[in-house]
Amino acid sequence: MSERIGFVGVGRMGANMARRLKDCGYSVAAVYDARKETAEAVAQELGAEACASLARVTELSDVILTVVTDDNAMRKIFALKGDSLLAKANGKVFINCATVSPQVHVEVERMAKKAKAESLEACMASSITQAREGSLYLMCGGSEQTFNRVKPLLEKLSSSMRYVGKAGQAANVKALVNMVMNINTAGLAEGLALGSALRVDLNVLREVFSQTGANSRVLQTDGEDMQNREHSCFFSASHAAKDSGIALSLAKEKGLELPLAAATKKQYDRMVKEGLGELDKSGIAELTFKGRHKRKAL
Repeated sequence: MSERIGFVGVGRMGANMARRLKDCGYSVAAVYDARKETAEAVAQELGAEACASLARVTELSDVILTVVTDDNAMRKIFALKGDSLLAKANGKVFINCATVSPQVHVEVERMAKKAKAESLEACMASSITQAREGSLYLMCGGSEQTFNRVKPLLEKLSSSMRYVGKAGQAANVKALVNMVMNINTAGLAEGLALGSALRVDLNVLREVFSQTGANSRVLQTDGEDMQNREHSCFFSASHAAKDSGIALSLAKEKGLELPLAAATKKQYDRMVKEGLGELDKSGIAELTFKGRHKRKAL
């Protein structure tokens, strides 16, 4: 593979995506992370350079994948002034994988074009294990020409992908995916918590749920973890709160009220405030099961 790959953001997801591409024969030339020690560890593992600047990542790479935390982080790495991925970016391709507001993807595409570069959003609907295995589900938005240019690389990261449309459209869909997922997670936690309070065998209850209208993907991934209080982080409660907030902002723009989404965000916000934000999203069960978590005094 002749393309040199750079990564900005090598936390749980980004690092596993980089490992996957390395295994597939790509040259991972550059990594950058806000946490210097994280970048250095991943760089040493992959034989890449731990870059001291964003501009250096662009210099060393043909295709740069970004996996950052939020809108502010995206705007920072694509800043128009100071250190930026846009420095001398002529001919480069940016693939932006973070869950951020759709408008941010639109802004980044516009700035990339001015820098004579290309930008594509590749929103992910999977987790750490799938990133390592190359079985992500990707929703892509931006120029279809750019999508086709990097499709061979994206195929190494995914088992399935969908080109959704122009910049911002994939991010709209991703916001809806996570909004519904978060609502399902909160609902499952309440169902299991009430079952526990009623002294229903939760193994039986989960089996019944799986054969009825109560079934969901979340039941498969989180149900047993909620029961056993196993909340090792694959998708954090803090990210769930952020992503529910993105969907609610989009709803507000369109004049829609989404009471279930709002109630779910309130629960995840509470987790963050009470020090549970880095638990997996399944940790929302800690708020609903009787006797598990004592509410902090306000």
